[in-house]
Amino acid sequence: MTTTQLERMGHDKGFIAALDQSGGSTPGALRRYGIEEDRYSSEHEMFDLVHAMRERIVTSPSFTGEKILASILFEKTMDRSFAGRPAADYLWEVKNILPILKVDKGLRDEADGVRLMKPLPDLGDLLRKAKGARIFGTKMRSVILEAAPAGIAANVAQQFDLGRTIAAAGLVPILEPEIDIRSTTKAESEAILLEEIMRHLDSGAFDLPLMFKLTPPSVDDFYRPVIDHPSVLRVVALSGGYSRDEANAILARNHGLIASFSRALTEGLTESMTTEEFDALLAASIGSIYEASIT
Repeated sequence: MTTTQLERMGHDKGFIAALDQSGGSTPGALRRYGIEEDRYSSEHEMFDLVHAMRERIVTSPSFTGEKILASILFEKTMDRSFAGRPAADYLWEVKNILPILKVDKGLRDEADGVRLMKPLPDLGDLLRKAKGARIFGTKMRSVILEAAPAGIAANVAQQFDLGRTIAAAGLVPILEPEIDIRSTTKAESEAILLEEIMRHLDSGAFDLPLMFKLTPPSVDDFYRPVIDHPSVLRVVALSGGYSRDEANAILARNHGLIASFSRALTEGLTESMTTEEFDALLAASIGSIYEASIT
C-alpha cells in the first residue's frame, strides 16, 4: 500500500465494484448471468465460469479507474489472472483500480439476532498472501437481523477485533456489519449499530484508517458521524438486495456515502449478450452508480 493509494481511496470520486461472490453465492450470480447449474458438475468448473464472467467485466472498456475506485475480489480470483496478468496487478497497474480481498469464510448460525463470522484460523497466512499479491485492503461481512443490543455489540466487537489485526498487517480493513434490509427492526438496529461503531471508534487510534460497508440507512445521512470520523477513510454502501435503481436513489440522498455494489452492478448482464450489448449495459450501470456516489 502506498500514500497515493490511500489518498485515492480517501479523496477521489468513484465507487467500489464488488466482484467477490464466494462458493455459496456463486450459483445465484451465474444464474442471473444466464448460466444454469446443469452447465457445471464440480466446484472447479463453477469457479471457472464465474471467473470468465468477472474477467469479461473487468476487461470491459468502461471498467476503469475513471469511475471505479476499487474492486473486491474473492480469494480464488486473487489467485488467478485477468488478461494474462495477476488479477490484483491488472486492476491497479492497467485499470487504476485498487484491489481489495474478501477475507471472511461465511457466517455462523443466528444467535442473539445476529450472524457472526465463522472463525478465521488462517487469517494471518491469508493476510501475508494478500500483501504479497499487492492487495490494498480487505472486506469481511457479518449480519444483523434484529435490534438486539447484545448481539449487535458482539457483532461490532468481532468486526473491530479483526479489523485491528488486519490494519496491523498493513492492509486497510473494511468492516461490514450488514443489516438485513428485510428486518422489521431495521431503523432500531441502525441506531444501536451507530452507537456501537462510534463507541469503538472513539476508544483509540488505529494502525491504519478503517473503512465501513453498511446497509443504506432508513434515515438519510444517518451515518454522517462515521463518514466524518478522523479514523475512517471511507464509508461505502452495499446494495443489500435492492434493485440498482432503488439502491442508487437511496445512495444519492446520503451525502459522502459511496457505492460498493455487487448484484446491482451486474444487474441485467448475461453471457449471451454480444460484446457491444454487454459493454453498453455495463457502461450505463457504472455511470448511474458513479453519479449516485458523488453526491
